[in-house]
Amino acid sequence: MIVLFTDFGGDGLYVGQVKAVLARAAPALTVIDLLHHAPRFDITASAHLLAALYRQFAPGSVFFAVMDPGVGGARDAVAMMADGYYFVGPDNGLLAVVAARAETMRVWRIAWRPEKLSNSFHGRDLFAPIAAWIAAGRFPADKLEQIDSLTVQASGEDLARIIYIDHYGNCLTGLRAASFPDASSLRVPSETVCRARTFSEVGPGVAFWYENSLGLVEIAVNRGSAAQCLGLHIGDEVLVA
Repeated sequence: MIVLFTDFGGDGLYVGQVKAVLARAAPALTVIDLLHHAPRFDITASAHLLAALYRQFAPGSVFFAVMDPGVGGARDAVAMMADGYYFVGPDNGLLAVVAARAETMRVWRIAWRPEKLSNSFHGRDLFAPIAAWIAAGRFPADKLEQIDSLTVQASGEDLARIIYIDHYGNCLTGLRAASFPDASSLRVPSETVCRARTFSEVGPGVAFWYENSLGLVEIAVNRGSAAQCLGLHIGDEVLVA
């Protein structure tokens, strides 16, 4: 299985090109579109989002994880195994939270370069073939060089900021809810919100926070958009009140 996590946009011309490469290299594989609207250019937020999402899949899954504003520059291209999951993408911090929280990890620099490599689309030309070979059980050891660790690292600690806003206007944070007692309230730039178990525990139009299905702190408004009602944006700070 290959799982796609990108900021390419689901309605553009990039995802289809990646899938065409995957289909040629490993036509029998299942390809799942996890997310193509990761927060654009926000590698830190996206790294925490990826870390919250990947364990929803079976061990052995291969994540094509590409947010690459430095494409064609000095950043390395890597493959990584973390707790039995594989990740292929740029060494720019996107994989760093997964790596920091993993109990077991191996990292390889992608030394191979295809005959034709676009300056601006390494996702299609470099990362997609590597991901396909790994997922198909043809680990490309001759194209990889094992290294000690990622160049760009993170602490693995929670991120007290909004990392994603879904189409309902619910605001996911990089905070794991298990870290907070039930009585905790949160301060966002516009106001303080209290905890509830789920939407039905508050009235229409009331803002609250709850533990979402990923185990993260999420800020919501019952039958409304928390982003609009509270004026929230990706990157806004969240404080425990």
